[in-house]
Amino acid sequence: HSSHLQVDSARKHGILLEAVQVLTDLNLSIKKAYVSADGRWFMDVFHVTDLNGNKLTDESVINYIEQNFPPSSLALQSLGSVHYGQPNDFSGSTALELTGTDRIGLLSEVFAVLSDLQCSVADAKVWTHNGRIASLIHVKDSNSGARIEDVQLISVIEARLRNVLKGDNDIRSAKTSVSMAVTHTERRLHQMMFADRDYERKPILESVPTNSPALVTVQNWVERGYSVVNVQAKDRTKLLFDVVCTLTDMGYIVFHATVNTIGDRGYLEFYIRHQDGTPISSEAERQRVILCLEAAVKRRASEGVRLELSTSDRQGLLADVTRTFRENGLNVTRAEVSTMKETAQNVFYVTDVMGKPADGKIIESVREKIGLSYLRVKELPSLVYHKEGGERDEQAVGMAGTVLLSLGSMVRKNLYNLGLIRSYS
Repeated sequence: HSSHLQVDSARKHGILLEAVQVLTDLNLSIKKAYVSADGRWFMDVFHVTDLNGNKLTDESVINYIEQNFPPSSLALQSLGSVHYGQPNDFSGSTALELTGTDRIGLLSEVFAVLSDLQCSVADAKVWTHNGRIASLIHVKDSNSGARIEDVQLISVIEARLRNVLKGDNDIRSAKTSVSMAVTHTERRLHQMMFADRDYERKPILESVPTNSPALVTVQNWVERGYSVVNVQAKDRTKLLFDVVCTLTDMGYIVFHATVNTIGDRGYLEFYIRHQDGTPISSEAERQRVILCLEAAVKRRASEGVRLELSTSDRQGLLADVTRTFRENGLNVTRAEVSTMKETAQNVFYVTDVMGKPADGKIIESVREKIGLSYLRVKELPSLVYHKEGGERDEQAVGMAGTVLLSLGSMVRKNLYNLGLIRSYS
């Protein structure tokens, strides 16, 4: 049911992240993967489907993968038409990075400031986690449609946004900056939240407990000099990206990895070392890796009702919509904003002020105010799972609530094939 992609290339730091990034930018679902970087060579195999659980058939997607994968020999097998997200080009816009303490209505204040300063939002992503907010917003001059070059205007924008982010009591400094670096947006959001140490904080709101939080274990395999990281979480698109992104930006190198999906659970196992070749060396570091990976999974585990807004774009649209949310006691936990050819395509995840599921009547009343035909309630498309016989014994991680260091099954077989161990029986 899936397409197989195999990549062979010379090994370098970050190459796994590059490969995973290409696939996640296309909204592809990675059902299984097997990665091995032995000596100077790197090989990985991905089993991917589209969001409906089908093989890839779209020529443009296949071409995009071939052009954007890390320089390598790439073999695509059984690429068996759907719409895939293509990464956007932000070259004509100014990127603003914001981090601070999250609070109800903060987003509406941010968008109101931008609207007031004649900035139109071309694209924005907003994440919240443990009472912190991180946002990357690409803006243009509303009048000319060009990127904002005026240094004075930029410093005014930064100062006003910093005031909004500070609120009344943000003892920890709120940060706003204009980003010149062209970093992948979602990787940058992970970096911003990591730098803000969101993983050490306690949530301010009692949010809805996600039915299955990430379960992360880290153990050292002393004989081989690896640290073995297991992550077990509800499967979703971009799960592998979020974990690999965090491991890479924390300075670890992934030598071997297996990814498996059983039912709606994702099982990820990584064999990692520091860049100097040593495994994790202290209990404090081990705990930090666990906290950081749990945070990486939770930042995108969308809480709340998913609302999709599709309407013709106009000055102040986002400010108006988010103000309506705030006035009706809806809190935005995550947002994705994009403008394509004068049309605003926006997604908001909302809860009530206590972080609990929003009342259906309030959602309907908000929809009426904004426009029933423009603002729709969308259930998350649940990923499609095909039951395949014989997969249970290939599971890389124990299912009984605890993760087992399984050097069993699939992983042992992989290591045996690589000549790393003598037998896998």
